Amino acid sequence: MVSAETMELAGSKVTVVGLARSGVAATRLLQAAGAQVTVADKKDPSELGHILEQLDRSRVTVSLGGGYESALETADLVVISPGVPYRMDALERVRRRGVKVLSELELASRFLTAPILAVTGTNGKSTTVTLIGKMLQRSGKRVFVGGNLGTALSEAAGQVLHAAQAGRPDPFDLLVVEVSSFQLETVERFHPWIAAILNVTVDHQDRYDSIDEYIAAKQRIFDNQTASDYAIFNLDDARVAALRRYVKGRVLGFTRRPPLPPDVAGGTYLDGDRIMTTVTGELQDVCRRGEIKIIGHHNIENAMAAATYALLSGCPLDAIRAVLNEFPGLEHALEIVRDRRGVRFVNDSKGTNVDATLKALESIDQPIWLIAGGRDKGGDFSRLAPAIRQRVKRLVLIGEAAPLIAEAVTGYQAIDRAGTLREAVELAAAGAAAGEVVLMSPACASFDMFADYQDRGRQFKALVNGLP
Repeated sequence: MVSAETMELAGSKVTVVGLARSGVAATRLLQAAGAQVTVADKKDPSELGHILEQLDRSRVTVSLGGGYESALETADLVVISPGVPYRMDALERVRRRGVKVLSELELASRFLTAPILAVTGTNGKSTTVTLIGKMLQRSGKRVFVGGNLGTALSEAAGQVLHAAQAGRPDPFDLLVVEVSSFQLETVERFHPWIAAILNVTVDHQDRYDSIDEYIAAKQRIFDNQTASDYAIFNLDDARVAALRRYVKGRVLGFTRRPPLPPDVAGGTYLDGDRIMTTVTGELQDVCRRGEIKIIGHHNIENAMAAATYALLSGCPLDAIRAVLNEFPGLEHALEIVRDRRGVRFVNDSKGTNVDATLKALESIDQPIWLIAGGRDKGGDFSRLAPAIRQRVKRLVLIGEAAPLIAEAVTGYQAIDRAGTLREAVELAAAGAAAGEVVLMSPACASFDMFADYQDRGRQFKALVNGLP
């Protein structure tokens, strides 16, 4: 059956702004729905060659470079990628014409029929979403895992649309979706069956005027929930826990400090060395803390959140235990790269803000050589100072934010500056002794020196693996 959304889009003029992964996926979905698509990006063609190759240029109009905003003037609908600021002047002019501006997430969600399990938060989203997906797959469910992580949600929506057009059943039982604050800014009907905010710490202050505005964007994940949906909260995060009074869904929580409060219908918690849960209405033992393979205290919270989602979705405990016991962690998130001459090298390139780097430092007991720096996102680097003084033997700084971080840890003398990541890795490798750890956890965005955090992490791994 052709959806109402497809009929609404057929023949309409849609401009997709931002040609990253989600922009390409949105373009393909819109074309499958019969829309006339224009793609627009302020980058020049030379910067987007590999991306443009993914599009059928005979069926799409392309507007790139300085005049890209002209592509908005005749649009019936505008779809923006997460990196596009939703308040930019050109989009405000579009809205004044009465034209809707939607996120790629919102567009994709309108084609989906299976329940959505959505996760947001400053840190831990990707790990939690991956754990949930693996638990559900282990229990035999057909699952999409993606969103802000990996595969754009429009890819799933495209598969659903093609199946409907061919008269086949929905290819997914459940969709597990990582959601960023940027994606939530323009949601209208996005409706997760289960939604959670894992944590909120200061981040993206280059995009938001205040922490309250950032939290308000995150909170929109619950906007369209009803009494038959579930809202999950990190009860140890005061800012997050306070939001539970505003939701319509049934409230659950997770905590390292039990008991669960009386207004929470159930949840998962750490009791001594054991993770316990009341999600199904009875008290159950999930596993011992030591049976979780991924390192880091914060990953206990991610494991508890994932178990809560999985149990609500009908996943048996043995599948949950098996995944927690086997999953080694994500690439670029406290990823052990190599042990060389007694020195362990750890890639935490996903540590793009101060709190992520603090969690990485707290997860390692050995003396640390910390490689940090990149593009500042408005973070308060002074919050790193106590942990650096306590845990870091030597600090190696790279990138645009190097002077800001050095200033924030005034009085700490063991600092080196490196012009490149290669220089930083070689300096740390030459100086670190057996029993120490070389940790790259930048506390910054990557865009001053790298394509993205993944590029930064892979270059770090290549450099480390190339050491003699």
